Amino acid sequence: MRANPADDTDMQIPTARWQQLLSSAISDPAELIRLLELPVELVESARRAAEQFPLRVPMPFIERMRKGDLQDPLLKQVLPLDAELQPVPGFVTDPLAEMQNNPHDGLIHKYRGRVLLITTSACAINCRYCFRRHFPYQENRLGPDQWQRILDYIAADDSIHEVLFSGGDPLAAPDGRIARMLNELAAIAHLRRVRFHSRLPVVIPQRITDQLIAALTGTRLKPILVLHANHANEIDAVLSEALQPLRQARVPVLNQAVLLKGVNDSVEALKTLSETLFDAGVLPYYLFVLDPVAGSAHFDVSDDQARKLFDQLQRQLPGYLVPKLAREIPGEPSKTLLI
Repeated sequence: MRANPADDTDMQIPTARWQQLLSSAISDPAELIRLLELPVELVESARRAAEQFPLRVPMPFIERMRKGDLQDPLLKQVLPLDAELQPVPGFVTDPLAEMQNNPHDGLIHKYRGRVLLITTSACAINCRYCFRRHFPYQENRLGPDQWQRILDYIAADDSIHEVLFSGGDPLAAPDGRIARMLNELAAIAHLRRVRFHSRLPVVIPQRITDQLIAALTGTRLKPILVLHANHANEIDAVLSEALQPLRQARVPVLNQAVLLKGVNDSVEALKTLSETLFDAGVLPYYLFVLDPVAGSAHFDVSDDQARKLFDQLQRQLPGYLVPKLAREIPGEPSKTLLI
């Protein structure tokens, strides 16, 4: 098997529009606050929090926010706050204990039958509740040597049937690199599926290119795309149109969301999210309660409140629009359903 997912020829491809939008993402809190016509008094505290976990948000996502509205559900997911700097008991840097299940650099193996690749450290957007905001990406770089060891690890374990591409955001990688990695994985006979967990198409819909679809569908492995949208306002006409070629290519598209205080912790918000996703051809998959990562406690919704919301959601939606309410508990053999 050839082991070179970072071939230099990727750099010779002309920069695509999605790459331009990715590279020009807003990283200065003062600029975000100016663009959204928010009080300038927010700048100092936002910069303090951004020193611990940088601000990063692309313009297509900003354009869906309401100017002058501090309660905008998209803004709340990305604006750094002083609250992130307050230590809270139980909120830790590795809430899922991923470092205990890290047999090789760039590889996490927690659940039977599947492994997860830390494909890249790059993200299009830094969500303030991200459970990997403290992840040691520099120690998990996926260079040629690491990639070969991962291929050997997967090939030696015929219980592994599925590979999850994660990060960072795996779709921050060039299409050529994705295609090569998939081709090399497809040479491992016992693999059946590949799953990409990505927020990038939500925040930059232009990421869904013909080349990406060709890469996803270019091997015998069944591809699945899991998006991450938390609020119906994230799903606009541009995203809906961008998703159509995936449906035409018969790539299942699912969504996982995180229950976030002040963002989507109401029955109406969750109901509208599910219905808007389905209208765009996306099936609701998981609704996770917050992973207790340091810096995110202000987003926390209690399990009791989550169950009450979910019970009401079930009463108002058909079953195929109701995501599974779950949390991830370190050491458990699967996600833990809360209801």
